[in-house]
Amino acid sequence: MSCPCFYPTEARALGSGREGAMLPLGGSWRGECRAEAGNPWQPDENSLRICNLGYARGACTRFPSPDGPDAVRFSIRRDDEAGVLLRWVMERDHHPFAHGSLEYSPEAGAFRSPAADGPLLRQAEAYVESFLRRKAEARGH
Repeated sequence: MSCPCFYPTEARALGSGREGAMLPLGGSWRGECRAEAGNPWQPDENSLRICNLGYARGACTRFPSPDGPDAVRFSIRRDDEAGVLLRWVMERDHHPFAHGSLEYSPEAGAFRSPAADGPLLRQAEAYVESFLRRKAEARGH
C-alpha cells in the first residue's frame, strides 16, 4: 500500500525478486513526493520507505489534508492475451476510500483509456512493470 502522493520514477535493485513482490508496487522504487501540488520533493532514503509502504499520515510531515486516502493497494485481476487487468483500491484508515480498474496492453506498453492520472496512474504503471519483469524472470527471459 504505497502513499497516494508518491510518484515512482525508477525501480530500485533493493526489493527485487521474491522479496520485492511483497512490496506494494511489486518492488522498491525511487520517486517524488507530490503531496504539495506544483512542488515535487525528492524523498531521502528514510522517507522512501514510507513512500513505498504508505500509511504516512502522522509519520510524514508532508502528508496532506486528513480528509483523503492514506494508502493505495493494487492487484492483478487477470493476465491473458487480452492484457493485464489491474484493480486498485485507495484506503483511508485501512478501509476502502475509492476503487477502480485499469487495463494494460502489453502490445501498446500502456493502459487502455486510463480513468486515473498523476501518482495513481504512475503507481499502476510501476506495479505492472514490476509484475511483467517478475513474470519474464520466472520464464528465464
